[in-house]
Amino acid sequence: MINPWRCGAGIAMLAATTMACAEFPDKPVTLVVPFAAGGPSDKIARDLAEALRKPLGQTVIVDNAGGAGGTIGSAKVARATPDGYTLLVHHIGMATAPALYRKLAYKVPDDFETLGLINEAPSVLIGKPTLAAKNFGELRQWIASNGGKVNLANAGLGSASHLCGLMFQSALKTSMTPVPYKGTAPAMTDLIGGQVDVMCEQATNAVPQIEGKKVKVYGVTSLQRLSLPALKDAPTLSEAGLKDFNVQVWHGLYAPRGTPPAVLAKLNAALRVALKDPDLIKREEALGLTVVTDERLDPAGHRKYLEAEKTRWSKVIKDAGEYAD
Repeated sequence: MINPWRCGAGIAMLAATTMACAEFPDKPVTLVVPFAAGGPSDKIARDLAEALRKPLGQTVIVDNAGGAGGTIGSAKVARATPDGYTLLVHHIGMATAPALYRKLAYKVPDDFETLGLINEAPSVLIGKPTLAAKNFGELRQWIASNGGKVNLANAGLGSASHLCGLMFQSALKTSMTPVPYKGTAPAMTDLIGGQVDVMCEQATNAVPQIEGKKVKVYGVTSLQRLSLPALKDAPTLSEAGLKDFNVQVWHGLYAPRGTPPAVLAKLNAALRVALKDPDLIKREEALGLTVVTDERLDPAGHRKYLEAEKTRWSKVIKDAGEYAD
């Protein structure tokens, strides 16, 4: 007989927990992505789903539940049965939502079990093709002289570009006019067309436009330069003058609170195997992403990092006074 206490169950959950420990997973596992299909998070989740299939021995399905800056999909997972079959793949927005939204249908991190970080990626500061500034120094002077007249595009409240833009304004100690869009594509289209001036966007999304010389690139938001051909000559914003400027967009894997420990252990073990998959690593690197291999891959390390990021971004967001009802 299986010992139910190994799954952390009480007597009332004896039968259900024993079955979960003995058979998990005995059916497909669903990865909920709280954003629309086709975006960076969706691509990452689909690559991860394929890499998880072998270690889990089951089909892994991706379910796009977009809306409200990722909070709808996150709430869906928070309310799901805690059996390990419904998981969440979410980016840095997991840490910023508590400050951005006055009312959330879930608590971070209390309503989730952290399973480990997946990857992280820097963003790039890009500008419309007609900007006269040839480098970041000249761009900084132009922004300073034009003050609030500079239009700073973003892909919507809580998006990576929105968050990076807030940090960028904080570092410059200046304000720009935010221009929010419903997604990266329309924001990028208007940047290319010159309707907006600058944007801080994930390298994953910006590289094709940089390669096509449709936008100007002024720097990357990591502390180290990137090896991607399109960005090999781009300085870090830190070396360009914004000391220690570091904005990384990261993704993590989550389960609903109360998922049995034995199931969580199986999921973390499968994640570790998946992130060593050569094909997955190759696809991540092609997108400018770095697979996490440090202590943040451990559930406890992931939780500690999530708490730190929540504290860090809360100050930035509250200082900017940008939030949703």
